[in-house]
Amino acid sequence: MPRDHLQSAERSASAAGAPDRTRADAGRPAADGAEAPFLELLARGAPAEAYEQPVLLARAEGRPAERVAALERAKLLALRVRSEIEGRRRREAELSALFETAHDLAGLRDLDAVLRAIVQRARSLLGTDVAYLSLNDPERGDTYMRVTEGSVAARFQQLRLGMGEGLGGLVAQTARPYVTDDYFRDGRFQHTHSIDSGVRDEGLVAILGVPLTLGDHVIGVLFAADRRSRVFEREQIALLGSFAALAAAAIDTANLLAETREALSGLERANEIIQDRSAVIERASDVHDRLAELVLRGGGVHDVAAAVSEVLDGTVEFTEAPAAPARALESSRAEGHAVRHGDDWIAAVAAGDELLGALVLRGHPGLDPVDQRTLERAAMVTSLLLLARRSAAEAEQRVRGELLDDLLDARDRDPRLLRDRATRLRADLDATHAVLAARLEGGTADADQEADARRRLWAAASHLAATRHGLAAARDGGTVLLLPLAPGDTATDLARRTARELGTAVHEPVTVGASAPVGRLLAGPETVASAYAEARRCLDTLRLLGRAGDGSAAEDFGFLGLLLAGERDIAGFVDRTIGRVVAYDERRGTELLRTLDAYFACGMSPARTKDELHVHVNTVAQRLDRVGRLLGDDWQSPERALEIQLALRLHRLSGVTQPPSSAQH
Repeated sequence: MPRDHLQSAERSASAAGAPDRTRADAGRPAADGAEAPFLELLARGAPAEAYEQPVLLARAEGRPAERVAALERAKLLALRVRSEIEGRRRREAELSALFETAHDLAGLRDLDAVLRAIVQRARSLLGTDVAYLSLNDPERGDTYMRVTEGSVAARFQQLRLGMGEGLGGLVAQTARPYVTDDYFRDGRFQHTHSIDSGVRDEGLVAILGVPLTLGDHVIGVLFAADRRSRVFEREQIALLGSFAALAAAAIDTANLLAETREALSGLERANEIIQDRSAVIERASDVHDRLAELVLRGGGVHDVAAAVSEVLDGTVEFTEAPAAPARALESSRAEGHAVRHGDDWIAAVAAGDELLGALVLRGHPGLDPVDQRTLERAAMVTSLLLLARRSAAEAEQRVRGELLDDLLDARDRDPRLLRDRATRLRADLDATHAVLAARLEGGTADADQEADARRRLWAAASHLAATRHGLAAARDGGTVLLLPLAPGDTATDLARRTARELGTAVHEPVTVGASAPVGRLLAGPETVASAYAEARRCLDTLRLLGRAGDGSAAEDFGFLGLLLAGERDIAGFVDRTIGRVVAYDERRGTELLRTLDAYFACGMSPARTKDELHVHVNTVAQRLDRVGRLLGDDWQSPERALEIQLALRLHRLSGVTQPPSSAQH
């Protein structure tokens, strides 16, 4: 302690004792020098309990009562001086710590380092076992540990306190200091299992918490805590509050510095963007000129993709809508902008609410906004080109539809004129064709939606007819197609393939019925109309049989095909059903047909059949086994058995001769 402070304390002690000596007997030598031993204790900074020794010694030596009383008065005065000296010393240390902390704050470089210094000095000056600091989390609505000093429990160091939970949560919520000398017995705040477990792990008993405030807002709490019961004095609470104010200032300063750095960084980026703007604008102007040139000279969508690829220094491809990423494509269409998909960019090519496809920029995750706009403009140009192409295609479709309508209705037209019109459309009316009737199965109660679905079916059928050198027209709530048959192809194969392709194009089930192959379309005025009627009957049968969304021809329905076929192809039905057996009998001179007739007449009983034929039962079994190898293992199933019996009867009644093709089975 400085000497001037000690001299001041001695003078104060002498002045304080003078009135007492006046009231007592000032001439009594017993009181002289009573302050001396206590001055010596003050000079060497003895502990408080040492000040009892002079009084106890005087009593033990039997000194006069006046002397003992004088020593008691001197002791009390000395203790007051000692307390004042210690208070001033403590305040000097506190002021020094606060000054050092303010100095650290003035040269702030690392916020965590400043906060750790504040917590360490608070723990040292208050003489506590632990000191720690928590900060509020506005997003989660709680407060969490930021810095700890003297802590040994990991769970305590990771605590999060909800607003109002625990002593710290109460301080953060009310913005007022709180102190407890026994945490677990204090009921003023809400105890939770997680917080109490962390405090118990750390072994804390007495806790003092003061708020960290910026203006009217609490941003955290500064704590000092002991592992034994303790009463924190008002001066200690005020000291911790001073450290909390410095901590709040440090946090605010750090936030301002971070904002300043971010603003400077933003200005630097803006300057870079401004420097690059000229080049970007020139690039945008270049692509605009190229796209305009492409449109004027009738370029295609792939020409647009190639031009944009060159300008953006990347790979741009046009993709059909089903092949593009569905979510990204829909997002681009809804927002009207190109969207990022992984390392690619997707720009929807749309006309109104209809998705026509997408322009995909591959492997270019970092895209300048102006380049993004370039990709979007290219997608718009692509949609215009596709619409123009569609308009031309629709005009051709109408011409194809008018020709098919004339084949179906205008039966008095000159065949030569019809053939010439077909030739201009690259259709050969002398080739073998099949007439197909197609209809959508996804019906809706909304008339507008139904009409739109039919238009989409007609468009898909027209496109299919154009690519197959055929014709298509909208008719009877559906679509009729006239398609050539490829070598080795059947009407059934064509019907099923057409149902599948149309269903995929319109995203709804499409049922297709086909006529039998028609070889010469212009041979008679009713040829195409009759084939269309047969295709419609086949279509209706498919729907009645629950085979919506499928494709088939009359030949697939067995004897029902006789009812569907316009010319009742009895010979063809017999040939398809039992032709192999007829051919076998003719080649080998066997009696398989006679055995079949007897077998069905006898209720499919081999025993009764052998009596009817007057042969051994093994002979019947051998003949039926041969029939099974010729007709298939399921020939005795109810459906096949019915068709076989009908074919046997038709063969017997009509005297049908076996076509040459049967001999090849």
